[in-house]
Amino acid sequence: MLQFKENQAKEFENVVSQTHQSVEILSDRVLGQVVSYSDQWFADATNLLKPTAPVRDATRFTHAGAWYDGWETRRHNTEEYDWVIFKAGVHAARIIGCEVDTAFFNGNHAPAISVQALRHEDAASAPSDISEKDVRWTDVIEKVECGPSQRHFFLREALTDDHYNYFKLKMYPDGGIARFRLYGKVVAPEQAAASAKPIDLCSIANGAVAIAVSDQHFGSANNLIMPGRGHDMSDGWETSRSRTPGHVDWAIIRLGKLTSYIDRIIVDTAHFRGNFPQFIKVEGIAVDGTTAAPHHDDPKWTTLVDKSKAGPDKEHEYKIDKVLQITHVKLTIIPDGGVKRIRVFAT
Repeated sequence: MLQFKENQAKEFENVVSQTHQSVEILSDRVLGQVVSYSDQWFADATNLLKPTAPVRDATRFTHAGAWYDGWETRRHNTEEYDWVIFKAGVHAARIIGCEVDTAFFNGNHAPAISVQALRHEDAASAPSDISEKDVRWTDVIEKVECGPSQRHFFLREALTDDHYNYFKLKMYPDGGIARFRLYGKVVAPEQAAASAKPIDLCSIANGAVAIAVSDQHFGSANNLIMPGRGHDMSDGWETSRSRTPGHVDWAIIRLGKLTSYIDRIIVDTAHFRGNFPQFIKVEGIAVDGTTAAPHHDDPKWTTLVDKSKAGPDKEHEYKIDKVLQITHVKLTIIPDGGVKRIRVFAT
């Protein structure tokens, strides 16, 4: 198990997103959910999945005690550990690593954690049918120590093709955790991969991941592949204001599958009303047998949507209707601004 310190957050994020091309699979943004838990006396387990950074209000108290923006259990747990079971927001994923944030938990933080996983494909059963004592649970993050009020990053050394859709966070023996981030390479459902009907191959649910970006000062490029149209500007991709003539920003996304026919592309500027890009351009490229991101200035990029005027708070739909094989798309915004989502409907 490789561990990264709090001051190595950027290094960890680069390894996860660029080297392993993986994404967060439990967040509220991808519709991950809490299935069950052992205890949440002081603070709800659902807080673990919030996409926002934790906050603290030391003046706030509830009936249970001091208010915390995280998951906190009672003292004096008589069992070995407290636990939470989650269902991934994606079909399944190969696990790369995780982040455990104990922000503001000092003196009541979790001393140690581990993570287990299982794969359950019975669509007829409810998530609540997954038991804490299920014999299929297997370790994906071994037991590791945690310190107070800090971010902890853990990266698996032995990566396998095994993929899972349910996960159990174990906290030894009790205490508090503010946020839990689990990162993996998404495995799309087989019916999506084999479908003759165009599906969104630029969706996180179908294995897409943003792997390179020129700038993401106000919002991550991975927001471009999230489900839905979001709730405000915070869950889109937004760059700094440029001051240089001829400036452009760009984001490169690896599609979930190789395309054979591209039906249409949608670029959504939902909630970006005074800061949408003036123009957009979409290009595609096929990269064979490598996980490295194609260079943004590679001459092999093929134009899918030529430079087009963009507008505020709307879905811009472009009919492509081409037989074309690509593995990646590049969205270019001119000169800068914010975009909520990009969709590439293809087979």
